[in-house]
Amino acid sequence: MTVNTDLQSLYELDENLWLEETIILLKEKRFQDLDLNNLIEELEALGKRDKNAVASLLEQIIRHFLLLPYWTEEYEINGNYWQTEIIGFRNQLERLLTNNLQNYLHSKLEKIYRSALKYVKQKTRFKIDFPEDCPYTLEQLLDENYL
Repeated sequence: MTVNTDLQSLYELDENLWLEETIILLKEKRFQDLDLNNLIEELEALGKRDKNAVASLLEQIIRHFLLLPYWTEEYEINGNYWQTEIIGFRNQLERLLTNNLQNYLHSKLEKIYRSALKYVKQKTRFKIDFPEDCPYTLEQLLDENYL
């Protein structure tokens, strides 16, 4: 039985141990012993998780950006809460953001905005006329001194 086959079996039993063994093989440059199918699957999933995480955080920021200036009847009660939520989501996003993920957010900003818009329209029971196109740049959304 080859190391590769053992790793494939290990992947099904203990993903963390599989990962530790894979890292050892990579460090030792024993590429022929790698479980490439599962390694590729894990790397693809990792990329998707990171993109989903930053997109989700940006959507949360946009939701609160929209609620602050537009939902005036709730501002007095919720304004401070929305502002602190923006700070929290920005902090989380800053910890995850890389140049690659920032480029991803740039390319998906309108799509993320549409998701946030759909949410806040429902939350406000469609009583508020929100902008249909994103009125913010990514830089504004990420800038702790903006808003």
